[in-house]
Amino acid sequence: MDSLQKPRPKVAVIMGDATGIGPEIVAKSLSTEETRRICMPAVIGDSRVMAEAIKLTKVPLKIVPRKNWKEVTGEPGLVEMFDLANLDPKDYKMGEVNAKAGKACLQYLDFAIAQAMDGQADAVVFAPLNKLAMSLGGSDFKDEHGYFARHTKSELYGEINALDPLFTSRVTSHIGFRDIANRLTPERIVKAVKLLHQTMRRAGIPSPKIGVAALNPHGGEKGLFGPEEDTIIKPAVEMARAEGMDVVGPYPADTIFVRARRGEFSGVVTMYHDQGQIATKLLGFDRGVTVAGGHPIVVTTPAHGTAHDIAGKGIADIGAFQAALRIAVRMAQRSKKS
Repeated sequence: MDSLQKPRPKVAVIMGDATGIGPEIVAKSLSTEETRRICMPAVIGDSRVMAEAIKLTKVPLKIVPRKNWKEVTGEPGLVEMFDLANLDPKDYKMGEVNAKAGKACLQYLDFAIAQAMDGQADAVVFAPLNKLAMSLGGSDFKDEHGYFARHTKSELYGEINALDPLFTSRVTSHIGFRDIANRLTPERIVKAVKLLHQTMRRAGIPSPKIGVAALNPHGGEKGLFGPEEDTIIKPAVEMARAEGMDVVGPYPADTIFVRARRGEFSGVVTMYHDQGQIATKLLGFDRGVTVAGGHPIVVTTPAHGTAHDIAGKGIADIGAFQAALRIAVRMAQRSKKS
C-alpha cells in the first residue's frame, strides 16, 4: 500500500478547538501504532491545552517543542509540537463556544497552511473546529474553506466528503434551505463535478464514475414536482460528459446512495448540504472525512464536529480522525510522485 512506503509524509496536525474533542482525539491518535507508521506528525496548538488532553486520555506521551520540521523525528511516545502558546486553559470552559478558542484556531490554521504552502509540511490534518467560535474570533468566512482559499489563492475549491472509497461533493453548502433552488445553475453543478473528479483522482481513483443527485422528490417526476432536473441538472450532466468526465444522472436523492453503495459509481454530487450529509453520516459517521478540495496543498479533517456534549469526558472515538489521516497521507504521497 502507498501509505506504508517510506519516507513518511510530514503531517501538520492542528489540535482543533480546545473546547471540544479535538485535543483529545489528537492525543489518542498520536499514541497509536498506525499514526507513527504512516506519517511524521507534528502538532500545531498550545502545549498547555495538549497537556490537559494527555492527562484526560491517560496516554503515555511527552510534549516536546520543535522550532522547525528538521527537528521533527516521528519518534513514538512524543508529541512533537509547534507551540503557539496562545490559549490558556483558564480562559475557556469545555463544551462552550469561546471566542478566544476560535481566534486561536485561526492562528493554528494560518501557521499550518503557511508551512504546507512553503513545502515544509506535506499535508495538514485538523481536528474539529467550531465555525461560530472562529467567527467570534475574527473570521470573515462562514466556514474554513473560504479561509483556506484566501491563503492558497484557489478559485475552484470546496468541501469534499469521503467514506473511502466513496467521495461526495455538493453544489450549495452552508446556505438557508429557501435559497437552494435559486443558487443552482448548470455551471455551478459542473464546477462541483470537476472539483469532485479532481479530488478523487488526487486521492488515487484513476477513473472516477460520478452520479448526480436530483433536487426534487422522485427526480422531479418529469416536471410534476419541479423543473430543475430538466432545465438545470440534465444540461449540467451533459456539459460534464462533454468535458470527458464519466458522469450519470440525475437520480432521485433517496436512492442515489443506495446505488453508490452497490458500486454503480464512486462519487456522488448532491444539490445541497443535508442531501449528502445525512446519507454519508448514516453510512459511516465514525469514518467520515472532509477533504478541502481544489487547493494546491492537502488538507483533511474528520467530518464530525467539536462534539461539545462529550468534550472533556475522554470518550471520543478517533475513527474519523484516523480515516482523515490515511487519506491525507495517500494524497500527499501521490502529490510527491506527480
